[in-house]
Amino acid sequence: MDQVGAGVYQVADNPKQKPESPDKGGARILDDNLLMRQRRQKAQELKEAGVPLFPNNHRPRDLIAELKTQYDRLDGDRLEAMDDMKFSIAGRIMAIRSFGKAAFIKLQDRSGSLQCHLERDRIGAERYGLFKKLDVGDIIGVKGSLFRTRTQELTLRVDSWNLVTKSYRSLPEKFHGLTDVEQRYRQRYLDLIMNQETRDTFQARSTIVATIRNFLMNKGFLEVETPMMQIIPGGAAARPFETYHNALDMHLYLRVAPELYLKRLVVGGLERVFELNRNFRNEGISIRHNPEFTMLEFYQSYASYEDLIPITEEMFCACAKAVKGVTKFTYQDREIDLTPPWRNLDFRSSLLEIGGVPPSVLFDVDKAVGLARELGAAVRPGEGLGKALAKIFDALVEPELWQPTFITGYPLDISPLSRTNDLDVEIVDRFEFFIAGREMGNGFSELNDPDDQLGRFREQAVAREAGDDEAQFMDLDYVRALEYGMPPTAGEGVGIDRLTMLLTDQPSIREVILFPLLRPEQA
Repeated sequence: MDQVGAGVYQVADNPKQKPESPDKGGARILDDNLLMRQRRQKAQELKEAGVPLFPNNHRPRDLIAELKTQYDRLDGDRLEAMDDMKFSIAGRIMAIRSFGKAAFIKLQDRSGSLQCHLERDRIGAERYGLFKKLDVGDIIGVKGSLFRTRTQELTLRVDSWNLVTKSYRSLPEKFHGLTDVEQRYRQRYLDLIMNQETRDTFQARSTIVATIRNFLMNKGFLEVETPMMQIIPGGAAARPFETYHNALDMHLYLRVAPELYLKRLVVGGLERVFELNRNFRNEGISIRHNPEFTMLEFYQSYASYEDLIPITEEMFCACAKAVKGVTKFTYQDREIDLTPPWRNLDFRSSLLEIGGVPPSVLFDVDKAVGLARELGAAVRPGEGLGKALAKIFDALVEPELWQPTFITGYPLDISPLSRTNDLDVEIVDRFEFFIAGREMGNGFSELNDPDDQLGRFREQAVAREAGDDEAQFMDLDYVRALEYGMPPTAGEGVGIDRLTMLLTDQPSIREVILFPLLRPEQA
């Protein structure tokens, strides 16, 4: 903000009585109460002076970013020559610097921020006196012309202003901002006000979703919506959330995946479908997991999992270019290169080459279970070789897959919805792909043999009875749908939250979910 001389730079309320340190017990609450009383007093004074506190009649004509794009290249003389050209913007006051008869404010709208200059002689003594009752955090509308200050900062010379919304609470102190991580998640609205990086992250997320939607629609995919509440949850190995419908007197589940409903649509002749929506899994919370998360699932008839590999590479590159403009970038101080083709490695080979697993472990269930337990994985009694190897993979291989890598040839017993490989009945036609040491998506050739699918469901039912609460439920209607005939189909799921983490350089999933799940706030 421009500096013209000695003045008061108000970035937070400045009561005459200096507030106590926030570190002294309940001092922060006492300070907030004092500041709110002061703000409400000023609000009352404005109201008594005839200034509406919450009007709904201001319609700004201009966005700050557009003004900067069009006029930031002009010098001061050219701007002065167009003094009769007036602009109208609205936004939140982020800072005030007063100089007696004049003041600078920083105004922030959804597109950016701009310095504005108010002079008593220009707007009138009465309006200037009322302006001085405004606080940082108030939302106002201003009209005026553009000029450059002595430091050449593009500035709006205000001819008139009006209050749009009175703010009763103080914003965090400017120079440190909102830095408490938990407060940022709980009060995301405040995080968005104070932190440009947060706004950029969620603008990028919106760009990613729009890019994926356009990408798939341009390839002939139809966007659909399937039930969030399901009688039988299916499509993923996960523990569901349960709920209850009073009118129908029945238990329901929040979906863990839309897969089985999307494939019902393929049976119905919708040969290319996709859904961008929420899934719910009753699992732990970590920097990679939130119980409510966003997934893309898409299905293409007359295709195999191998056909999805180039589509995946192309789609990820499109997202990277839309957000970053490039396909090679840095994530958490390490380079990522999305340029196709990505590495392709067999599941068993990855355990040998990357995980350093002895070859004998790959075909011996006792040795595999023993190694998995040595690595700290929980292996339930009766779990097969494939599950043990998958847990070894999670511990030894996945963290090492930094550059984009497809892993293929997954074991049959951890892939109940995938088509069995024609050459090796112990594996399925499936891939998972990994970037930056974490799984980003999962794709496979769909199992469309109804008898085989029924047998797999029965095996899952046995596992559930044995205590595996992530085993899939028996879904006889889905089997019935397959009996009508589903064409050969390939499908894929991609985690939107993890993709956003990758393209915004965020280490935690909570940074890319507007309102992540948290424990109730303690009083």
